[in-house]
Amino acid sequence: MYNAVIEAPFGKVGIRADAAAVREIVYLPASAANVEPDTPLAREAAEQIRRYFDEASMHFDLPLALGGSVFQRRVWQAIGEIAPGQVWTYGRLASTIGSVPRAVGQACGSNPLPIVIPCHRVVAASGLGGFAHHAGDNFFTDVKRWLLAHEGVSIA
Repeated sequence: MYNAVIEAPFGKVGIRADAAAVREIVYLPASAANVEPDTPLAREAAEQIRRYFDEASMHFDLPLALGGSVFQRRVWQAIGEIAPGQVWTYGRLASTIGSVPRAVGQACGSNPLPIVIPCHRVVAASGLGGFAHHAGDNFFTDVKRWLLAHEGVSIA
């Protein structure tokens, strides 16, 4: 159950939130039913995501419930430092935080708050790479391509 499901240029976006924080953002197919935001925070998250779809350089300002391990939160924090229109490889991000690319890729795929924590800006050295633990899934790679193109980046 989502607190909101909104239209996106690539399908839909589901939002889970409670009174204190946004807990999860999920990419959904266009066939998913829209859900009007049912809490003030879900409404604010939906509005900010819609603004991102209009203006890729907008800055999110939402309370987030990150969860995850200490390592995952370190990776997600570093991802948050990548500016719109920029991409880093898993290797570059791993080097920055003192890790290895595979571990960084796993943490990226476990990101519960894509778009807000822009894991789409992390790519493989040889191309697009996977997305949200869905390597080879056309829907998710199409979402990643759309998000990057929206920010002015083209990856083969």
